[in-house]
Amino acid sequence: MAETPGAGSFRTSAEAYDRHIGRYGSALARALIEIANVSTGQRALDVGCGPGALAVELSQVLGAGGIAAIDPSTPFVEACEQRLPGLDVRLASAEALPFPDDSFDVTLSQLAVNFMSDPPAGVREMRRVTRPGGTVAAATWDYAGEMKLLRRFWDAAVSLDPGVAESDEGRSMPNCTPGELERLWRDAGLQNPAVSALVVEAEYRDFDDLWQSLEHGSGPSTAYASALPPERRAELRDELRRRLGVGEDPFRLTARAWSVVGHVA
Repeated sequence: MAETPGAGSFRTSAEAYDRHIGRYGSALARALIEIANVSTGQRALDVGCGPGALAVELSQVLGAGGIAAIDPSTPFVEACEQRLPGLDVRLASAEALPFPDDSFDVTLSQLAVNFMSDPPAGVREMRRVTRPGGTVAAATWDYAGEMKLLRRFWDAAVSLDPGVAESDEGRSMPNCTPGELERLWRDAGLQNPAVSALVVEAEYRDFDDLWQSLEHGSGPSTAYASALPPERRAELRDELRRRLGVGEDPFRLTARAWSVVGHVA
């Protein structure tokens, strides 16, 4: 089974992830929890939990005892366990969830569906472990549009090297548009899938703070930047800074994600 483009770049430390995309994680998790209508007394599963941004926010609503989580990355599973002691977090893939049918009231996946090796199978598994009448929801970045950090990064990279266009997450990532997400949910047998935009933001001390998160973070953008020779990396740095229009002062960047919410018949 083929690996989704960029999936290997997440075999890294939780700290590296937190410096980069993790800055947006807590705010996005709160937005996803709200749109999925998670409420006290439910039991929830976090699929592709990463270092635990969504699980931590879910614990504020359900308590750690009301949550289970899985991720295929050992460093991420260990980080999630450390951040939520007592959480039922397991090393597993979305395509083979280690839970019985109808185990959860709500099953969520934050920024993971597009990295599944077999997204249709992963979403079918999410439906399988969710009880009848329960909710299955996910969020993916709007890579092609208003996830500003990654959109500006790849625009800068392609302007300097048109040959890298195939690595642009806005072109290479599957299941990251409203139509694709709705179709994925319908094909998995989920009822009345509804797609919405979730807009969050992250704060940076200055441009160097952002750039260091790219050089030492995790994900396809970081893998590309860190592999460049020093001279080309410096050119990319300058071009990204120009496109963002930021410098030595603190600033914020917004990021749009597409969410999809469906229900088990």
